[in-house]
Amino acid sequence: MIPPPRIVIAGGGSAGWMTACLMAKRWGHLGAEVTLVEAPDIATIGVGEGSTPSLKRFFEILGIAEADWMPACDATYKASIRFVGWSPASEVADYSHPFTTQIDVHTEDAFVNNCRNRRLGYDVPTRPGAFLLNGVLAAEGKAPLTPTNFPFRMEYGYHFDSAKLGLFLRAHAIAQGVTHLSRRIVRCEQAESGDVAALVTDRGERIAGDWFIDCSGFSALLMRGTLGVPFHSFSDNLFNDAAVVLPTPPGEAIPVETVSTALSSGWAWSIPLTTRFGNGYVYSRDHLAPEQAEAELRRHLGTAADGAEARHLTFTPGQLARHWERNCLAVGLAQGFVEPLEATALHLVLNTVDLFVDHLERGGFTARHRDAFNAVITGRVERVRDYIVAHYKLNTRDDSDYWRANRANTHLSAPLLEILDVWFRRGDLAARLGAMEGLSHFQNLSWHCLLAGYGAFPPLGAEQRDDVDFHRDRDVARFLGGCAMNFPSHAEALGLGAMAC
Repeated sequence: MIPPPRIVIAGGGSAGWMTACLMAKRWGHLGAEVTLVEAPDIATIGVGEGSTPSLKRFFEILGIAEADWMPACDATYKASIRFVGWSPASEVADYSHPFTTQIDVHTEDAFVNNCRNRRLGYDVPTRPGAFLLNGVLAAEGKAPLTPTNFPFRMEYGYHFDSAKLGLFLRAHAIAQGVTHLSRRIVRCEQAESGDVAALVTDRGERIAGDWFIDCSGFSALLMRGTLGVPFHSFSDNLFNDAAVVLPTPPGEAIPVETVSTALSSGWAWSIPLTTRFGNGYVYSRDHLAPEQAEAELRRHLGTAADGAEARHLTFTPGQLARHWERNCLAVGLAQGFVEPLEATALHLVLNTVDLFVDHLERGGFTARHRDAFNAVITGRVERVRDYIVAHYKLNTRDDSDYWRANRANTHLSAPLLEILDVWFRRGDLAARLGAMEGLSHFQNLSWHCLLAGYGAFPPLGAEQRDDVDFHRDRDVARFLGGCAMNFPSHAEALGLGAMAC
């Protein structure tokens, strides 16, 4: 009989406490001991953060209702991401990348077919938000919450205060039996085999375990510091390596989408919380100094940012060569970072923990499936990178060296080159993507949203037909408009009274 596993998590924050909650939920019945050690003097940066629908599934697994966690974390609903100013030469001022839902099965083929016909030179509508329900809801300021008689499942993400989320999950994990130690880790002991044996704290305590989870952030205390796992940088195709963050007061309306606006040397996010808007500028220090980035962000935000204190952050895009090494797993920033453009950070956290738990159990709590796990996670991170790189490669801005350098960048992976080749050669992108592995959640509709949203099409043909517009022929606007009538305003869903959205 396998003895109950002893799990030791180094570091807290969203990644650490999510891991603790999931492992306590999954292995609590086995008598597993889950201990989380975090330094008491490390402040968590409470920036506004967005998620994919994976966070919704996380809370469903834990059995935590939105009414319990969302108010505690200043959270709002997120149906879409809107990109502003990324492809001005194509006359596309902005486009939306909505989260797909079950009801989109009735309209997604109209979108894909219109994209195909536009690639053939026909003048048909291809704006993603007009074909997908969450795009319509975002445009109308409605929350993606279904009435009880609505027969389709909705998918959506959230905006939230990341520091408050960590505190909420800490309280939940402790209530589920997780041991929390507010300590500073001073060293890591290794067994003769090379495995991690124990963490030693500043109080002289020795915290032994069977499996160790490195959630220590960019320092990767266990994986890089103790086990010496190499880090593979993505800097050759992702130029951004810094961010400046500024809060602003909440507006009269709280959007149901994240807005990502292209600036001179990167892009600015706007994330609506119930108590404030989280704003930031992700940029390349090779093209812009930090003080210049802060000044540009303040100009972008206008008087709303007057008096707000800016915080500056730096990062290196990339990932560990191996996410599971010996008896240690890296999660969150310790395993790597792509960049926040598509809100994939927590998505990759949950992917990593879910897959690790599954592989560890199937291997009888041994490292039998470690290589298979590493191959899958590495591939998923690379495909997320590819999707984000495509945003920069396809840009049509010409206002700075930064954007021109991104467009001229030739450091593209073979899978990304293949996707772009199929698209521009008018091939069957859905079929090609279906044959690829490790696409994470960026699959056929996501790629169509990006490529159509950028207006990445050949010139219009000289002759046009009037029978190739599937949006019109299927009456997509009427169908989605009727569906949207079932949904409440964002303000109503958040319990904010008659606030206009």
